[in-house]
Amino acid sequence: MDQNPSGGYPSKPRVAVGAVVFKDNCILLVRRGKAPARGQWAIPGGGVLLGESLSQAAEREILEETGIRIAAGEPAYVFDVVERDDTGRIRYHYVIVDLDATYQSGDLCSGDDAMEARWVAEAEMAGLDVSLPTRQLLSGRYHFGCADRHDV
Repeated sequence: MDQNPSGGYPSKPRVAVGAVVFKDNCILLVRRGKAPARGQWAIPGGGVLLGESLSQAAEREILEETGIRIAAGEPAYVFDVVERDDTGRIRYHYVIVDLDATYQSGDLCSGDDAMEARWVAEAEMAGLDVSLPTRQLLSGRYHFGCADRHDV
């Protein structure tokens, strides 16, 4: 492998996937346990493994991070995250594809690199530190929360 498995100081961009899952008018979010965006609430997901489809990666990652089984669907949002250190070196470079997904089964529990996992109601969004890409996706595509707290 030509980059650090943790994603820090890569030699090329890393592909990652997330899943947008609603249940009972709530969105599935995780509080990130690792950089980038450590401590912020975001769509759950993670890296795509060699030979894995986007759907397979999303289904695996959501199960690992939240204990929830999903059926991954079509892409909903594509964005990149590039973070530089104080010297200008690229610390992280991710290309992220968030997929629409349907809840299948499972009891919510945080795992892997998620500090916390929750079903979040729209009314709760303003009180959470939600990552900018997640705010943009939820308010722009789904008209769900966040827009009143931050510029989108």
